Amino acid sequence: MNNQEPKGILIPVGGAEDKGTDLELGIISRNNLNFMEIGILKNIVNEIANNDARIEVITTASQIPDEVGENYIDAFSKLGCQNIGHMKIRNREDVMQKDYYERLKACDAIMFSGGNQLRLTAIFGGTEFLELLIERYYNERFVIAGTSAGAMAMSNTMIYQGNASNAHLKGEVKITTGLAFVKDVIIDSHFNKRGRFSRLAQAVASNPSAIGIGLGEDTGVIIKKGYEMEAIGSGAVIIIDGRHIRHNNIADIEEGTPISVENIIVHIMEKGNRYNSKTKVFEAANVNVVE
Repeated sequence: MNNQEPKGILIPVGGAEDKGTDLELGIISRNNLNFMEIGILKNIVNEIANNDARIEVITTASQIPDEVGENYIDAFSKLGCQNIGHMKIRNREDVMQKDYYERLKACDAIMFSGGNQLRLTAIFGGTEFLELLIERYYNERFVIAGTSAGAMAMSNTMIYQGNASNAHLKGEVKITTGLAFVKDVIIDSHFNKRGRFSRLAQAVASNPSAIGIGLGEDTGVIIKKGYEMEAIGSGAVIIIDGRHIRHNNIADIEEGTPISVENIIVHIMEKGNRYNSKTKVFEAANVNVVE
């Protein structure tokens, strides 16, 4: 991984609210775009800072890519963006096509949809496409956004499986290598609604040098320089810091046994709060006190 500070911007998003129309993780119905119009997608568009920006939507993680792609094109168009493409990359043969490589060279931003994050790492890992994506992220003001699975795949350590109800048991949280846009971070999505605190805590207990970022629905973070984070959206961002862990039994117990961990530090961030994953400093937003 490059040690320089990236010039690009990452925007991982926790996923959308389930209003009874979710088709899969991170999918929004065209009838339920309000949160995107006033919140998350608007933040993404603002960070691109180019009125005629070319945005490419990548639906590799999704099992219904055509519908998901159409939904995002529709959502971005409602925000005034007309130059939107849909990369229908379904396998490693697709990602090696020259056309997709050239489109990546020409665009200003990438949006990864939700679905299955393991599809993203299995299909993009080790390809020239991913190498170019990382190169552009480090050397240009290039925006990489992703929701749900698209957010979780951004970190170098990635959770790909783990039932929340059993996440307190050793071995129930499955971890692999992500796309590695951001270092020393583990991202989890749909964090509040699906009760994933124990899942992320186990991942951090196994990797105490990494900061856990739990993204609630309709919530995300804007990451600049690879470590400066600002919470966006209407929900909560949970930060789990394992640097000061003392007791930690995870290395010594058998699979399926409850873990116990002492002295995890937790921050709860609302919109506008900032966190520096390098210095581990939390900065609250300005608060207007109501008397």
